Amino acid sequence: MMLLRRRRRPSVGAELVPPTRRGGESTFSALVSVFWRDKLALTGLVILVTFVLIALLAPTLAPYDTREIHRNELGRVRVLEPPSWQHPFGTTNLGRDVFSMTIMGTRIALLVGFLAAFLVTVIGTLLGLVSGYYGGWIDTIIMRTVDVLYAIPLLPAVLILIVVLGPNFWNFILAVTLLTWRGTARIIRSQVLSIRERPFVKSGITTGASTPRILFRYIAPNIMPLVLLEMALSVGWVIVTEASLSFIGFGDPRLMSWGQVLHMAFLTGSARVAWWWIVPPGIAITLVVMAAFFAARALEEVANPRLRVR
Repeated sequence: MMLLRRRRRPSVGAELVPPTRRGGESTFSALVSVFWRDKLALTGLVILVTFVLIALLAPTLAPYDTREIHRNELGRVRVLEPPSWQHPFGTTNLGRDVFSMTIMGTRIALLVGFLAAFLVTVIGTLLGLVSGYYGGWIDTIIMRTVDVLYAIPLLPAVLILIVVLGPNFWNFILAVTLLTWRGTARIIRSQVLSIRERPFVKSGITTGASTPRILFRYIAPNIMPLVLLEMALSVGWVIVTEASLSFIGFGDPRLMSWGQVLHMAFLTGSARVAWWWIVPPGIAITLVVMAAFFAARALEEVANPRLRVR
């Protein structure tokens, strides 16, 4: 006589555990795998890490003070000298070293980019979680606020806030954060609307799990790749926004940023003759934005496994 084995029914506690990735693959291992396979994403990551190291070591790497006026052997100011061994990126109309200005500008660009992107992502993620999970009038209020913010053009609005609050570092962070969490909130909300209908979330509600536990223990880990993707994409456009405002003269005059370097070149009318003054910061901005986009490609594949090459 054959004995039929009865399948064990999963316990309620087991149902509460969010499903893992295919084959037990963790988010970190999936991220490493995608970066290793996608050469563009790996290149972007290497470029970002390089710029982060430059920012951390900027005071050591910069050979001169950014406001130091350099003179030649005859005591004359080195006005708009082209690149040389002593000044790899040439000098400005006041004899300042462009290489040192570009190196020190890396710190402000990355600090603004990562800090503002982090705050935007955190606020957008929290509001998206609450909106998607609760629904009802809470969802209506948050989404209508998002619609209003989408109707406001970003750069002019940030410019107005900077004029009202004053052109400094923290006011720029505040202005960008207040106006740009909208996209992250809408994307996270759409993902939460799908995840909240899954069995492990339903089981948690049935067994009386608290709302914070459901949001941050069961739903949040499933949207984390998407959150990282949004943050990576935000870094690039925050840096471009800061450079744009500094270029037109609304950056913090006390700080040396890439946009500030370009602003001084065009303000003095030297941009037409001193190409070495505008090319280095321009290339730096381009490389960082491209690197953030390429790195986001890998995060996008982790967030959506169906995009991976089989």
